[in-house]
Amino acid sequence: MTDTYLSGMLLAYLASLLGMLSPGPNILAVIGTSMSTGRAAGKALALGVAAGSLAWGALTLLGLTALLALYASALTMIKIAGAFYLLLLAFRSFRSAFSKTDQAESDVGAAAGPWGYFRRGLLIQLTNPKAALTWVAIMSLAMGPGTPHWVGAAVVLAAFANSALGHLAYAVAFSTQPAVTAYRRMRRWIDGALGCFFCFASYKILTSRD
Repeated sequence: MTDTYLSGMLLAYLASLLGMLSPGPNILAVIGTSMSTGRAAGKALALGVAAGSLAWGALTLLGLTALLALYASALTMIKIAGAFYLLLLAFRSFRSAFSKTDQAESDVGAAAGPWGYFRRGLLIQLTNPKAALTWVAIMSLAMGPGTPHWVGAAVVLAAFANSALGHLAYAVAFSTQPAVTAYRRMRRWIDGALGCFFCFASYKILTSRD
């Protein structure tokens, strides 16, 4: 009986993998945090992003699709919250870019602590409407009329592991000494680019018709 649902599960897993690899606020936040503040902060933020993915997957499995279909305002509220949170991240990036040293960013990291970065990653993912829509697409590939819930649960857990390992890999790769050295040379340009991206992403969320 497992073979009956295997193709849909594989398609859903592939969709989650491609979604995780596509550039977005989550990946850029992990990369920027890992380079500027260090591996521990980057890993904490990566785990927060993965936890957000798990939450979206569980909510979708429990009926988020029906909720969004019945209440269009739910997606509108998600969009507004996500857009304003991205603007907050843009402000922080621009503030760092215009600072002559990276001391201000270091102080922020030390004050936030691992839990602060985990919470930041969680909020980035939870306020990302594209994450909700991606999960709706993922679950539609795996689930159909009469499909048992264990199929959806297996997809959610596999995608969560995929997200955790993938984002942790970004955190480790971009917290190496060569990456840190490169970041210190180009910090202001990188932070400025992140600020521009977060502004653009916020604009796209607010103007999208999804």
